[in-house]
Amino acid sequence: MASFDVSKEVKLKELRDVEGDDEKECTLDGTVDGRGRPALRGSTGTWVAGYIILVNQGLATLAFFGVGVNLVLFLTRVLQQNNADAANNVSKWTGTVYIFSLVGAFLSDSYWGRYKTCAIFQGIFVMGLVSLSLTSYMFLVKPNGCGDEEHPCKKHTSLEIGLFYVSTYMVALGNGGYQPNIATFGADQFDEEHPKEGHSKVAFFSYFYLALNLGSLFSNTVLGYFEDHGLWTLGFWVSTGSAFIALVLFLIGTPRYRHFKPSGNPISRVSQVVVAATKKWTLKVPAGSDVLYEVEGKECAIQGGRKMLHTRGFKFLDRAAYVTSDDFGQENKNHPSPWRLCTVTQVEEVKCILRLLPIWLCTILYSVVFTQMASLFVEQGAAMNTTVGHFRVPPAGMSAFDILSVAFFVFLSRRVLDPIVSRIRNVKTKGLTELQRMGIGLIIAIMAMVSAGIVECYRLRFIQEDGTSSLSIFWQVPQYALIGASEVFMYVGQLEFFNDQAPDGLKSFGSALCMTSISLGNYVSSLLVSIVMKISTKDNMPGWIPGNLNRGHLDRFFFMLAALTAIDFVVYLAVARWYKSIKFEGKCRVDEDSDESSDHSSNINELESFRV
Repeated sequence: MASFDVSKEVKLKELRDVEGDDEKECTLDGTVDGRGRPALRGSTGTWVAGYIILVNQGLATLAFFGVGVNLVLFLTRVLQQNNADAANNVSKWTGTVYIFSLVGAFLSDSYWGRYKTCAIFQGIFVMGLVSLSLTSYMFLVKPNGCGDEEHPCKKHTSLEIGLFYVSTYMVALGNGGYQPNIATFGADQFDEEHPKEGHSKVAFFSYFYLALNLGSLFSNTVLGYFEDHGLWTLGFWVSTGSAFIALVLFLIGTPRYRHFKPSGNPISRVSQVVVAATKKWTLKVPAGSDVLYEVEGKECAIQGGRKMLHTRGFKFLDRAAYVTSDDFGQENKNHPSPWRLCTVTQVEEVKCILRLLPIWLCTILYSVVFTQMASLFVEQGAAMNTTVGHFRVPPAGMSAFDILSVAFFVFLSRRVLDPIVSRIRNVKTKGLTELQRMGIGLIIAIMAMVSAGIVECYRLRFIQEDGTSSLSIFWQVPQYALIGASEVFMYVGQLEFFNDQAPDGLKSFGSALCMTSISLGNYVSSLLVSIVMKISTKDNMPGWIPGNLNRGHLDRFFFMLAALTAIDFVVYLAVARWYKSIKFEGKCRVDEDSDESSDHSSNINELESFRV
């Protein structure tokens, strides 16, 4: 008995050493290090890499918003555009930023991997900012000191304006291709198969969005102040320096990163399912998944991904995985043509995309509301009393209240609301679901638009003889704060939802869906402004959003957005109720794991059994 106790203690000690020795412990999610070897838990990833990525995101966001937050004023004061045209051009530019996120996500998921994609597009981002800074210094901000509220700049040639747009759209390409991948790459640094790291992975998205907003705080306050006073070139050079430091910091962290290998072209996998299902259109597929095709063992249609379980719905796609005698002919006896017979995992990947799309479509109108903060909110603020004593508040700087609201509600959501909801629902993992968060975000967005409309009504009541309003710009604080609160619930919920529900081979695409909803939101905003102006300017009327807002009805536009968002919320409730979550099987690997990793996994399992 004594010898048994001694051997038991020795066994426990050995297994504790294996569990606690992070330097030798491999991750369980299939990530690799920079050399393609299984990633070691102690020397790669976790919050060390996570903090590098968060700081990188903060600096890159500072650089991006150093251009974007005051772009509408640059177009009106430096390039002499009217308010409606400037708002439309900002919406189109911002929309293009997020359209490019699809390009970055495709290259990342299919060929380059997230690290290489982030590095390349950050380089393009820096080059675009350098070009914009030089173009502004040499051609646009002329004469020196122009571009403030009182001194408009000279007219520019087509070549000079062309250089400006080339530079700004290089910034759009660089930032757009980088953004969806850096969020997913940061989440890759945490092993979701490990309890502690899995919890950190969920928390990372909240801190990522917080870093994004804190990074823009400097742009919206200090840079916004200098640019509002005509120091555009200085602001652009500061943005350039911040983006360069962000790129250098990202490259310094290279040895610490964990990587998922690219999973191949998803377009071909989706096309195979559609073609195979079409070829078997006349077949009647029996109920149940036992008649559907799936490869055995560790092989998987999605390289390095997990097999997905069959789900009901979209039954016409199940034909692609239904086995017929023609699928295994003489020439393809062991490996049937993927254009005739697909695996259940491939079919479920397509189903997953189709289920995500309605949720994604319902987020577009929210982005229409969100984009007003960078355009019409700024124009509204510029028409209000912006002086406090001898200090003039830059209209774009009011977005600092949005950032402070984001920081407050991230804390409130994670530290207060989620624990309370968990106790009420008696669930240990998390409080509100991602779909519930997004619904709350829509409700708060409606409140933000109503608040903005009420402020505009009062602004118009306090017009003075000189054409300015005596209503203080700080009356805009509630609408900015409400937008910030809605972002925490909507955009953080989106990041978590699309990253969690996207198939393994489309994780960057999942993050890109968040970006493209913002993109289409900007395009829809531009379209709505154009339609409203066309309708409201009939019979020689000035329209709702004229060059002089005192002659318009911006309040009606805000109330219209509130009504449209309310309708969108009702549709969202129906779509969210219909949605079915993705169901994974175990991790499937294309390459065999190392003996060290397998031995470690068996040791961990043995330890758990021994403790029980």
